[in-house]
Amino acid sequence: MPTQNNRHTISDLYQMQSLPLEIKVRMTQRRIRDWVEYWGEDGVYVSFSGGKDSTVLLNICRRMYPNIVAVYSDTGLEFPEIREFVKTKDNVVWVRPELTFRKVIEKCGYPCISKEQAEWIHRIRLGQKNTRDIQKYFYGIRTNGQPSRFKISERWKFMLNAPFDIGAGCCNEMKKKPIAKYAKETGRVPIVGTMACESSLRTSNWLRYGCNAYDNKKATSAPLSFWTDADIWEYIRTYDIPYCKIYDMGYVRTGCIFCMFGVHLDSEPNRFQRLQRTHPQLWRYCMKPWDKGGLGMREVLEYMGVPYENFMLEEENNV
Repeated sequence: MPTQNNRHTISDLYQMQSLPLEIKVRMTQRRIRDWVEYWGEDGVYVSFSGGKDSTVLLNICRRMYPNIVAVYSDTGLEFPEIREFVKTKDNVVWVRPELTFRKVIEKCGYPCISKEQAEWIHRIRLGQKNTRDIQKYFYGIRTNGQPSRFKISERWKFMLNAPFDIGAGCCNEMKKKPIAKYAKETGRVPIVGTMACESSLRTSNWLRYGCNAYDNKKATSAPLSFWTDADIWEYIRTYDIPYCKIYDMGYVRTGCIFCMFGVHLDSEPNRFQRLQRTHPQLWRYCMKPWDKGGLGMREVLEYMGVPYENFMLEEENNV
């Protein structure tokens, strides 16, 4: 099993991130070629979200393998512009979750703060009588007495008393399960457009496995790992690649419209304030009270202390 791209250091990452785009493209092509040659073209798929990163990835892959299949997870939570953009691409398989977002909220709670914080709040609430969980996730002390970083931030401990459920299961239900079902049914392994610079977890995974994780529990190729956001835009401009125009509306991220993970870190106008301007009907739906058929996010954002509107309209006072 190939291992030539594994076991990097953080210095390797910084050095690779500083390379010119032309060299990065060649390195990415080599990793894609290694992956496809190992699994076969019929044994892989490109994970395509319609966002700029996966758009660049799909372009590079199809310059090499024009018939390579792409898979899009249609959660029902994407911007309409994203869905329309995905429709412009050939040979894309659409997969869908079994549950609606309202059902997922009922099952898993609201996705807010961050995946880690939401998960730890969820676990403490489920195990109110479990001294071990409270010790670990509230106080940050493991059973052996050693400190743990897996604990609720002091800033968010008040969320334990929130009058609504909180959890991190949304991504698993809406995205991971449909993709996992497709992978199991077809036996294909993914090529994804994630980059190490996006999170500490993705950085640590790259340091451990490299771009092509053959020996990970889930075999995954991430051949753009050493790219940066600036590289993505440079590639789009250099090769005149069509991209989803949602970015021209000021959006930096194009994930699920109603996701509240990290919203407290957004600069104003944050994602929901911007949504009010660009997609007012969707904004009203997510702010509308739960018992009136909406998603009830106004209550969640107010409890968190996060602004969610730019101005008040008389009609919006009634949502």
